[in-house]
Amino acid sequence: MTERRDDTHGSHTHPAHSATDDANSGRPSVGRRSFLRNALAVTGAGGAAAVAAACDSRPAATADPATAEAAVPAFHGARQAGIAEQAPPGSQTIMTSFDVIAADRGELTDLMRTLTDQARRLCSGGLPAAVGITGPPSDSGVLGPDVPGGELTATVGVGATLFDDRFGLATQRPTGLTTMPTFPNDNLQTPWCHGDLSLQLTAADADTCVHALREITRATRGAMQPRWRMNGFISPRRPQGTPRNLFGFKDGIANPAPAEFDHRIWVAGNEPAWTAGGTYQVVRLIRMLVEFWDRVDILEQENMFGRARDTGAPLSGNQETDDPDYTNDPEGMVIPLTAHIRLANPRTSDTDGSRILRRAFNYDRGTDAVGNLDQGLIFLAYQRDVRDQFEAVQHRLKDEPLVDYISPFGGGYFFILPGVRDEKDFYGRALLT
Repeated sequence: MTERRDDTHGSHTHPAHSATDDANSGRPSVGRRSFLRNALAVTGAGGAAAVAAACDSRPAATADPATAEAAVPAFHGARQAGIAEQAPPGSQTIMTSFDVIAADRGELTDLMRTLTDQARRLCSGGLPAAVGITGPPSDSGVLGPDVPGGELTATVGVGATLFDDRFGLATQRPTGLTTMPTFPNDNLQTPWCHGDLSLQLTAADADTCVHALREITRATRGAMQPRWRMNGFISPRRPQGTPRNLFGFKDGIANPAPAEFDHRIWVAGNEPAWTAGGTYQVVRLIRMLVEFWDRVDILEQENMFGRARDTGAPLSGNQETDDPDYTNDPEGMVIPLTAHIRLANPRTSDTDGSRILRRAFNYDRGTDAVGNLDQGLIFLAYQRDVRDQFEAVQHRLKDEPLVDYISPFGGGYFFILPGVRDEKDFYGRALLT
């Protein structure tokens, strides 16, 4: 939705996974470390030096990542790709959460090395590793014999549950990282909430995302397993400007400018040293009750958002980029006091610190058990402080008129890890070593 703050989800803490737990649940509890080492060896056999060189030769992001349709950024860097850069209209994504089933910190470190090597290979492209004639292929072949480079963006985060007593990381937990609470009007479903790791895969084509997820899950099968997954897409510009959500309104118009990212998005201050270059990610899976929405007259729809549907302009303006005029409308005669954009961002000095960077994708899961359309939004928000930013916005939006037409049912809080700086680095290295 336009300046969507968001709605969050219910808290759920899963128990630590021990080798006994894995045995009782039917999960593989032996051979995981060997599996990961083998995966690393296969990745290395494909030519690690060539892959590393390809990573750094990919197109750089454009100078204005908040608004421009950036080229896929390089894999290596101080910060991960997929946050500062806005995915172009028409992009596809897979948002996935994983439970880590590694037995100890050593296996967790092996997992993160393997995950990094796979992401680096998939983002960079090239020929899969050669295998013997009797062995299974080292790549599924979904993208053909030569994986294209420069088409995929991978973004990895960690959840609060990774910092329980399994891996000795409790003292290194990011200061503001918790499991996501249940907010008023939420309809959270446990299987769709939280996780130890988050992984977002974004590309121009759906098969690129599917291929990447398949290769990553194969290489890491003994150490992590999917908890929930949602496929999404960004609509093309219709007819121009910001893409639309499935309510027909332009979504994500009023993001902070790139010059503001250092004090709004990237963490600083009272955080463990290893977090430098990271940010907090909020994921909200929000079902839109489209059949009911489609029965609402256009004036009421626009009053709920505070924007014109066709142009995206605030009701006090003419273009989507116009600032809403609240000063000359103190009683809400033009933009209602309960409008989404007015509650989410009142544009006062007291609320300026709660602005977030939002990245939204639409989803369509077909129909539910009773034949209703199952469509909605994968809401992603990035900020340096979840409580003072996302949660502050969320509380202002309590009982807004839109709650009758949306149902947040999943997602979670994650901390996006610092970037992988070079071919010797890996996700979470400063945390684990």
